[in-house]
Amino acid sequence: MFEPVSYKGNLQEKYELLLKQAEALLADESDQVANLSNVAALLNQFLDRTNWVGFYIYKEGELVLGPFQGLPACIRIPLGKGVCGTAAETRETQVVEDVHQFPGHIACDAQSESEVVVPIVVNDQLFGVLDIDSPEKGRFSQEEGALLETFVNGIKPYIQG
Repeated sequence: MFEPVSYKGNLQEKYELLLKQAEALLADESDQVANLSNVAALLNQFLDRTNWVGFYIYKEGELVLGPFQGLPACIRIPLGKGVCGTAAETRETQVVEDVHQFPGHIACDAQSESEVVVPIVVNDQLFGVLDIDSPEKGRFSQEEGALLETFVNGIKPYIQG
């Protein structure tokens, strides 16, 4: 049974606890959809001031909506389009303070103001992206982007199917 915990300490310490929780939650399950769903739910309860947390999975040359928490979202995103498509194409984390200033931003949720997207690359192959939106401008720091990269690397063994 999962019970929410209070995350204490600095940002790095909080993310270290989050990763331990994720590993414990995912350790005995091999189903990709189940594990991605639980990671989205875990991140949703961990993160404050966010309105969407989820995954897009790379399939047949584009990103396709995967498990998420939040309002209904765009289903397919071409590589190179919007923040998610850019992160997928460049394979670099995108930390965007104001999505309305991002060239080609795709507005799936009108409430979103800032965004962080972490590409998920497994064995040099694009698996997909972790996408997190916030209704606040400047919600995500570069430090948090880097910690989310570490988190994604830690959960890869449980989500690659």
